[in-house]
Amino acid sequence: MRVAVAGLGYRMANVLKSFHKANDDLTIVGLVDPVPAGLEQVEQDGLKVGPRFESVDGMLKQVKPDLLTVGSPNALHLDHIRSGLQHGVKVFTEKPVVIDEQQTLEMARLLGEFGIDRVLVGLVLRYSDLYRDLRNAQAQGQIGNVVSIEASEHIAPYHGAFFMRDWRRYQQYAGPYILEKCCHDIDLYASVVGARASAVSSFGGRKSFVPDNAPAVMSNVEREQYYRKPSGWNSTEHVFDSDADIIDYQTALIEYETGATMAFHANLNVPNQFRRFCVIGAKGMAEGDFVRNNFAVHDAASGEKLVEKRYAGVEDDHYGADDQMAFDITRNLREGEPLPVGILDALEAGLTAIKIDEARRTRKTIELAEIWNGFDEALRMTPSGH
Repeated sequence: MRVAVAGLGYRMANVLKSFHKANDDLTIVGLVDPVPAGLEQVEQDGLKVGPRFESVDGMLKQVKPDLLTVGSPNALHLDHIRSGLQHGVKVFTEKPVVIDEQQTLEMARLLGEFGIDRVLVGLVLRYSDLYRDLRNAQAQGQIGNVVSIEASEHIAPYHGAFFMRDWRRYQQYAGPYILEKCCHDIDLYASVVGARASAVSSFGGRKSFVPDNAPAVMSNVEREQYYRKPSGWNSTEHVFDSDADIIDYQTALIEYETGATMAFHANLNVPNQFRRFCVIGAKGMAEGDFVRNNFAVHDAASGEKLVEKRYAGVEDDHYGADDQMAFDITRNLREGEPLPVGILDALEAGLTAIKIDEARRTRKTIELAEIWNGFDEALRMTPSGH
């Protein structure tokens, strides 16, 4: 597989490692990134990186890849994906696809012109064993119609400090925090409900990573915690007095078009981190935790435990899902096998997250019917539909 790379940070380096496992013949035929933080990692994994280019257009004019991978800062995704589409190349983009409502509509118009099958997306949790087992429990009728969901993504202080030091601390590059970090979760639970969000509200702010909480003298233990995760482009050493404009905790309420609801909680400073859910339906409930690797289903009428599982995945490879995603995408590229998530799913989850943060900033409940009408209108030229 011949791959051209737009943006080679630490995350894309991990993705390419998984693609290499699925493709012994993978070669990187071109790279666009003025400061490729993941370059050393990729070379250590046995991949040679081809020539460097100043622009994606310039690269694609000279190389003919099977796939363009987009791992650049989120604000650049739209332009880089557009280049790939215009050059007739299939594109894999990291999440979130775009950073705001305007970019979402522009991406929808591009998909209308070029087709939704031309862009693949790295919503990797859809490939996890835990998610597949949740969907299987639904298919077997063990949950019934979804009534309500309680879910969270709580990350450890070392990871929260990374966000305060990384380029992701700026919304102009990453979009709001709930978009950048939690669009996975918003996508997952929309797929479980089987409907779009119809209304959102939200509250949150920044209370942990603020100057008042900075240690007077940072101990070795604290330094190990707050600088454990490396940052690349546009990074800073500041943690508690960072110039970040993102928040570090947020609660969102979502109502779906079916009438089901979800309460979602994000926090960047949780020492015993977890990423769990409780999906409650008319016939039963399913509970799981991506970090603690457990899953259970209980029947509503009898209280009987119908399913209990544990998993072996770890956070660094998205609980085992990175390799599975690379394997499945390879089969899609070679054999046309369907994937569990598509670009429209990603855009819908992203737009929901964007409106959640708008609700937080404006302290309003936002009805989304008109938003979806505009989104669908932008897609009106899509040849394949959803």
